[in-house]
Amino acid sequence: MTVLAALAGAVMISFSAIFFALSGTEPVTGAFFRMAYALPVLFLLWYPRRHRDRRPARRRWMAVGAGMGLGLDVVTWHTAIEHIGAGLATLLVNTQVVFVALAAWMILGEKPRPKVAAAAPVVLGGVALVSGLGQANAFGANPVLGTLLALAAAVFYTIFLLGFRHANDSQAPSAGPLLEATAGAFVVSVIVGVSTGTLELDPGWPAQGWLIALALGAQVVGWLAIGYALPRLPAVETATIVLLQPSLTLVWGALLFAERPSALQIAGVMIVLAGVGFVAFTRAREAPAPATEPVG
Repeated sequence: MTVLAALAGAVMISFSAIFFALSGTEPVTGAFFRMAYALPVLFLLWYPRRHRDRRPARRRWMAVGAGMGLGLDVVTWHTAIEHIGAGLATLLVNTQVVFVALAAWMILGEKPRPKVAAAAPVVLGGVALVSGLGQANAFGANPVLGTLLALAAAVFYTIFLLGFRHANDSQAPSAGPLLEATAGAFVVSVIVGVSTGTLELDPGWPAQGWLIALALGAQVVGWLAIGYALPRLPAVETATIVLLQPSLTLVWGALLFAERPSALQIAGVMIVLAGVGFVAFTRAREAPAPATEPVG
């Protein structure tokens, strides 16, 4: 049952970039409605179990702060999708596995194993290939810019993950911390949208339908399923789930949007997947809790 929950969560999250792309909305509009539609559902899921959530106020505000990192991640990731496509952008954001390991070393003093440290430059080499290296046949409107934006999104997601785990170290019901993080992300989407003038409050249909699917499918069902399952899975299965989500997004992008990376980019995809899987497996095997989570 746990494996099925993890698989279902990974599949739902793999459609995040697809639902956003199908909505045809601006990046910040997609982020705004993803959080706005998810908030009342998460509140209804948390409220009956609120007595089991004994985290102090400091932890709750920490989850809100972590969610602000998530908001920046989603807006930046959505922008990257416009430049390099849903599949490649999602793959690149999953390099957060490497950034989490580096951040744990630099901030928390958790020195990575030599194998993990050696994987970092390999992954970055794959990222360089995914950017297309300026080749004319590289997929994407602006693959270099899309790659840089996706890497920035990976950094923001790393900030979110580190803060979110610390905010819920008491293992409260998952709907509570996710509700708070979603609220933080919602605030960021409003600030970015108002300051840039790109927030559209009435994107119309069918855009609203795709955004509802994004909110309920990924932000609610997908995240809750993953949050429940990953701490209960062994290392090999954790690493497999981490790899499944970006791999599926690549497939959906190819099938639905005819995203066809060049041969050089495909080589980069394989290198990044191998490196991310290796780091995820190594860290998951060493840690009592999952070392990473799928992106989306």
